[in-house]
Amino acid sequence: MSRTKLSWGGLWVLPLVLLLCMPIAILAQEPTPAAPPAAGAAAQTAAPDLAAQVAELNMKLGNSKVAMDTVWTLITGFLVFWMNAGFALVESGMCRVKNAVNILSKNFIVFALSSLAFFVVGWGVMFGDGNGFMGTSGLWLLGGADNSPATGADYMGVYTAINWTGIPLYAKFFFQLVFAGTAATIVSGCVAERVKYISFILFSVLLVGIAYPITGHWIWGGGWLAQMGFFDFAGSTVVHTVGGVAGLAGILLLGPRIGKYKRDGSVNPIPGHSMTSATLGCLILWLGWFGFNPGSTMAADPGAISHILNTTNLAGAMGLLTATATAWIALGKPDLGMTINGCLAGLVAITAPCAFVSLNSSLIIGGVAGVIVVGAVLFFDKVKIDDPVGALAVHLANGVFGTLCVGLFAKDKITGVATGDGLFNGGGFKLLSVQAMGSISVILFTLVSALIFWAVIKATLGLRVSQEEEINGLDMGEHGMEAYAGFQLNTTDYSTMTAAASELGGQREFVRAPKLER
Repeated sequence: MSRTKLSWGGLWVLPLVLLLCMPIAILAQEPTPAAPPAAGAAAQTAAPDLAAQVAELNMKLGNSKVAMDTVWTLITGFLVFWMNAGFALVESGMCRVKNAVNILSKNFIVFALSSLAFFVVGWGVMFGDGNGFMGTSGLWLLGGADNSPATGADYMGVYTAINWTGIPLYAKFFFQLVFAGTAATIVSGCVAERVKYISFILFSVLLVGIAYPITGHWIWGGGWLAQMGFFDFAGSTVVHTVGGVAGLAGILLLGPRIGKYKRDGSVNPIPGHSMTSATLGCLILWLGWFGFNPGSTMAADPGAISHILNTTNLAGAMGLLTATATAWIALGKPDLGMTINGCLAGLVAITAPCAFVSLNSSLIIGGVAGVIVVGAVLFFDKVKIDDPVGALAVHLANGVFGTLCVGLFAKDKITGVATGDGLFNGGGFKLLSVQAMGSISVILFTLVSALIFWAVIKATLGLRVSQEEEINGLDMGEHGMEAYAGFQLNTTDYSTMTAAASELGGQREFVRAPKLER
């Protein structure tokens, strides 16, 4: 019985043997394959296929890089565009409530004006091929020949100076446009609370269409300063110094606000109406600078972007802290306005050298900038240059300082750019002297140009609103509306300003603005 069970139990082996033998039987029935082709013939067939695959892969990788670089550049451009909101909040908050609509309106319209002026002629003047002074090719309406995103020797077009970035032409244009708009916005704060709206509009068009792109061509458009080895990575000179000098020219021709200075020369402080708005605006600007500086790589370069991001942030942080401490010592209180401007001063100062200096150097640059901005605010008041929001101290003084910092702190090829070493890294005075000469040249050209623009506008349209309009506020006089209609507001007593106007020769006495009860 047991043997019977054993023999039947072993039958499972037969199917297994058959299963294993089937491949052998099948192979035995298959015809013998033909002899393989000679090795040389195989290589000749495979080589073109491999080359085509490599070429296709390179094309895909190249297209991916163009796409990544373009997306990065545009996103950072959007951040810089959003800085318009920051400027609007800072400037309106640091000025009086009766002028809030006017300041907001100027900061709003200025980007539209900049867009048209830069598109029509500014881009061509700045980046068109031409001579060391200005571009002359592809001058109008962004219409020059261009085969971007081709770069270097593969580029065929008339915007050679910006062929180093492999992104489409329109992406290049938008990113540079938001920088041009920033320069014009700086002027708004300098001339706030007394300039005519139409006069500011006309000046903005002239600045962005003519003066700004000419000096921009010198530095970023392959002009004479670029040929001499002048470096300004993201615009301490190109944007901030130019905007500050243009605003200074306006201040010189406008004069101070009524009531700002007493007969004995002492300063009569005119506080802003909303430090809440000013603080929020500063935070928006700080965020925007993470597009302003890292975005100027115009390429998704992880190492350079990370480095620039941190030099930018550290400089802004140190400027904030040192300005707070300096104001606390000089004024007896940690003035919030000085704190805000200290942060902005550090960011302005690091804008030129952000890609050329170490993180440790950025701390020093930002820290010194915070001290400079407080001293500059007090200096401009002492010489009776009335700057309502401290724009000259932030953008002009620290734009110059930041430009010089390239010559002081630059470390050759720290992010790949061959700048040569600055003075404090053993490079001597060569780079510093070029930076100083470039800064002075831009200041002189912009000052003369802006004075001419403002003078022509003054002779034709006039620059300043009437005394009555200035005292009662530009919101109603220029725009026929109020920023906070419907709110109950106790306005400042402007009787001291009325007295000041009389001392300056005004015959008419003005009644202070009434309390708004709605």
